Amino acid sequence: MGERWQAVDDYIAGKLLGEDDALATALANNSAQGLPPIDVSAAQGKMLFLLAQMAGAKRILEVGTLGGYSTIWLARALPADGALVTLELEAHHACVARDNLERAGVADRVDLRVGPAAESLAAMTGEAPFDFVFIDADKQNNAHYVAEAIRLGRPGTTIVVDNVVREGGVLDADSDDERVVGTRALFDMLAADPRLDATAVQTVGAKKWDGFVLALVR
Repeated sequence: MGERWQAVDDYIAGKLLGEDDALATALANNSAQGLPPIDVSAAQGKMLFLLAQMAGAKRILEVGTLGGYSTIWLARALPADGALVTLELEAHHACVARDNLERAGVADRVDLRVGPAAESLAAMTGEAPFDFVFIDADKQNNAHYVAEAIRLGRPGTTIVVDNVVREGGVLDADSDDERVVGTRALFDMLAADPRLDATAVQTVGAKKWDGFVLALVR
């Protein structure tokens, strides 16, 4: 079944996305520099691009840069006067991402901040509100990151959280996997917080069986 999922993703990319040298080079550079192959898929990257454009985003926040693959997609969605702040824990990942962003021609609109995301977020006290937030970092802190996204957003801010199905692991109430525990805490938070209207969608494809949360700040 996994081969069929990959084949369908390849079909979608071939029909609707086409070749993209900057993105292909970014993935190749990530691999050469030893980064884990956990970027969003091409189809998912285009989805983020379209969602950000649909939201009319001029300011985007990304939690979890990795090598900048999703960052490139999001930066491309911005208007000429737009800006993107992206947060990355690992200094090596950030260095690779900076190279990728520069080669892709979007570095001028990206502010890459290095360090624990919780600390970087806490330091954001004078920022203009973000219109779109993409969260794809350590899963045990997802609920905290969403709470910070609300604080740093405005009514109408779109929030997307990746990896929330975990091949069905989210169903396991007795799991001792921190990523599953954190994901379940995120769903509890989404269900209880009146500031958000949210849903989640399962996905299959090149990234196997997983899913996204899509939320809107009321």
